[in-house]
Amino acid sequence: MSTRVVVVDDQQVVREGLMTLLDMMPGIDVVAGGANGEEAVAQVAETHPDAVLMDLSMPGMGGVEATRRIVTAHPDVAVVVLTTMADDQLILDALQAGARAYLTKDAGKTEIVRAIEAALVRHTTLDPIVQERLLAAAMRGADRTNERRRAEPSQDLLTPRESDVLRLLARGLSNGAIGRRLLVGEATVKTHINHLFAKLQVRTRAEAVAWAHAHGFGPGADGVRSGRPAG
Repeated sequence: MSTRVVVVDDQQVVREGLMTLLDMMPGIDVVAGGANGEEAVAQVAETHPDAVLMDLSMPGMGGVEATRRIVTAHPDVAVVVLTTMADDQLILDALQAGARAYLTKDAGKTEIVRAIEAALVRHTTLDPIVQERLLAAAMRGADRTNERRRAEPSQDLLTPRESDVLRLLARGLSNGAIGRRLLVGEATVKTHINHLFAKLQVRTRAEAVAWAHAHGFGPGADGVRSGRPAG
């Protein structure tokens, strides 16, 4: 079954080029193209796609607000940002609005398709430049946080089980996959994620992943345990 995609970009040549390119890829069916956020919101409501490839800087309603409206009205639709900009605040705004991936227009067609596929199963894909900027921002934020928390023992920040969940979250695993690895239910995983979000003072999975990378919980970090320990 093909993945239905809406392509949104205010530049007609870019939009039509992306539509043609993606339509040639196996398993992708481009169902509409829009020039701004208003058209994106309307086309999603009309065509019921699986994913939206979204530019950010557009006349009228921009991509961040369009992403927010689409995700609110259609939470199962995966929004993948494809833009020329990698501004720290814009990255965070887009991810907080509900985008599941953030790519720059240096990305190739294979990268775009992989990001769409990953977004459909709620995995976060970030362009390497975007990852660097998020990590740098997370490090700056961590420095400020550490100043506020000098008196707090670091081991009290997360429970052992929350640390396990964070490590697996940083590897891109979905809630279901984390639950299978740790032998717990998906509802339990969601509870742990909510707790660690509150403790890390983050609001999205992408921000949690950035924190994890900055603090040694990223891919390659060991120490994830299976089973049902008491933590």
